Amino acid sequence: MASPSTVTNSSGSSLLQNSVSGEDLKAVMDQRKRKRRISNRESARRSRMRKQQHLDDLNSQLHQLREDNAKVSASLSLIAQHYFEVEAENSVLKIQSMELGNRLMALNDILHCCLTGSNAVSRGAFLHQSMEAGRGFGGAKHASILTSEAQRRIFLY
Repeated sequence: MASPSTVTNSSGSSLLQNSVSGEDLKAVMDQRKRKRRISNRESARRSRMRKQQHLDDLNSQLHQLREDNAKVSASLSLIAQHYFEVEAENSVLKIQSMELGNRLMALNDILHCCLTGSNAVSRGAFLHQSMEAGRGFGGAKHASILTSEAQRRIFLY
């Protein structure tokens, strides 16, 4: 197959073509296949390297996110604990504020009684009764008109 081929044209003349033999064609094709295989192997190697790098980056990110999550969780726990402490203190302060408000009303009533006479004694007794009810003394059971001794005790209270 190393001989040149002859082609006849429409006018019937034969032309001698310099063509590549079948073996030469096969060698060229094999060379192309080898180059392609080498290129594909190199491309696959680069792809595996990129994949490994991406996996390493994801693992690093996972580790960092777990650390951040632990820090946020610990911070949240401290904040929640502080919130409950402040909430408890706020409840105590509200109760103390109510008690002080009741004391102030009783003292204002006593002062009003002292300044205006015995006219407002019944109002003072009502406030004294309210104060006792707020402190758990039994409410209406202990309602009575304030005497000067009771007024003195409330004032000192």
